[in-house]
This record gives sequence, C-alpha cells and structure tokens, in this order.
Amino acid sequence: MGRIRVLGGRAGTLFRSVADLTTRERRALIAEISQVRGLMPLLMKPRNKQRWSADDKANLALHLRRLSRVSPYLVVLVMPGGFFILPVLAWWLDRRRNRVRAGGNA
Repeated sequence: MGRIRVLGGRAGTLFRSVADLTTRERRALIAEISQVRGLMPLLMKPRNKQRWSADDKANLALHLRRLSRVSPYLVVLVMPGGFFILPVLAWWLDRRRNRVRAGGNA
C-alpha cells in the first residue's frame, strides 16, 4: 500500500510538472504570436508598390526573429499527433535554455 502511494505521488508530481511546463510554453507562444500581428501589412508594402524604410526593415528583421523562435512549435502542431509531443518539446527547449544560462554564468 505504501509503495502505491509513493508511485502515485511521483506520478502526480510529474503530471503537475508537465502541466506547468505546457502552460508556461503556451503563454510564451501566445505572447510571441501576438507580437507578429503587424507582419502582413509590412510584407505587403512591395506588392502595393511601396518601399520599405529603414524602420520597416528593422521591424521585418524583428518579426522574423520572433517567428524563428516560434517555428519549432508550429512544426510540432502541424504534425499528426503533434499536440501530444508539445510537452516533450517544451521540456527539451527548457533544458536547452537552462544549459545556456548555466554556461553564461560560469
């Protein structure tokens, strides 16, 4: 009976950890996507026979950097069954982010 409680406690902790990871990554993803809203009008300028100014080019570069951060999520979500892989992707990206932070502080 005690062994089942230990396993149940570990499973609950693991589930909460995955849920927290998923929630955090979902919020970050929504924040990044909401920042890219002005991209389409900016991309349409040459088609509408307008030129990009220096500010437009800087904004375009910023938008493309944001999209590059979001692209792993988009690939996973487009794949069949990708929604179930999202917690694994969040864990892997978090692991990479923590490794970079640890290397930068040393």
